[in-house]
Amino acid sequence: MPKSAKTAKQPTYGQAASRLEEILVKIEEGQVDIDELSGLVQEAAELVTLCRDKIQAAEVQVKTITEQLERDAPETTDSEDSPST
Repeated sequence: MPKSAKTAKQPTYGQAASRLEEILVKIEEGQVDIDELSGLVQEAAELVTLCRDKIQAAEVQVKTITEQLERDAPETTDSEDSPST
């Protein structure tokens, strides 16, 4: 399966976090039988990995953008910052 097809089916960060919350509530409230538990734990592990990957990707993007903005910003010196008399 091509990576683009797999990526298209991934939930957003918000969707993944919401699903993790649903799983946690079900487990905490004892709404899960033993046959379902391992599947939910596996799903939760995959969602945690997905969320971590999305956070890491966002950090890289923010760092890249910030560095680009710093490179593109005009250089200022102390003499330019102080008012002339």
